[in-house]
Amino acid sequence: MEDVLTVYKRSYDPKRPQVCMDEASKQLIKEVRQPLPPKPGQPERFDHQYKRNDVANLFMLVEPLTGRCQVKVTERHTKVDWAYLMKGLVDDLYPEADSIVLVLDNLNTHGKASFYEAFPPPEAKRLADKLEIHYTPKHGSWLNIAEIELAVLAGQCLDRRIPDIETLRHEVAAWTAERSHNPTAVNWRFTTDDARIKLKRLYPSLQH
Repeated sequence: MEDVLTVYKRSYDPKRPQVCMDEASKQLIKEVRQPLPPKPGQPERFDHQYKRNDVANLFMLVEPLTGRCQVKVTERHTKVDWAYLMKGLVDDLYPEADSIVLVLDNLNTHGKASFYEAFPPPEAKRLADKLEIHYTPKHGSWLNIAEIELAVLAGQCLDRRIPDIETLRHEVAAWTAERSHNPTAVNWRFTTDDARIKLKRLYPSLQH
């Protein structure tokens, strides 16, 4: 926890950008009947029956100090999918960076070993060397700013039935474009000093 909080205190450095990453799933649901259009005083109405389609995955990347964010929709969330996400982060989003400071949870797919399942060793090593990884603690995913951003995406864009992955990609791209018009840096206020006071119960009790 203190490691992540220390990262959040760092000043902006374009050569070493800070990026938070998280992922979430979205159940794709298709209507079996055409919804009834809205009328004055009455919202659009949906049938209670529906058809479950596949489950899609959303990768969220957000740079807290600039407000820049990127969302990628994939069919799966395997080690290879994560490795290609990181390749895009390194080569497409931050090609001029010396290294990328990455905050994320400790899921088994979120590790440098995943690069070796997707790429030849020289390429895997190149990508691994570009990342300075900081993991949030177990049961501490609330420390990940990308998780907060995913909650915003869910509330503003995904709180309805979406029938297929192409529609999901279109909606997410529209939300991301709108978000990018007015990027806002995250004002993270919870510090290590706050943690040592408010979360004192998590620290060992030392007997002197």
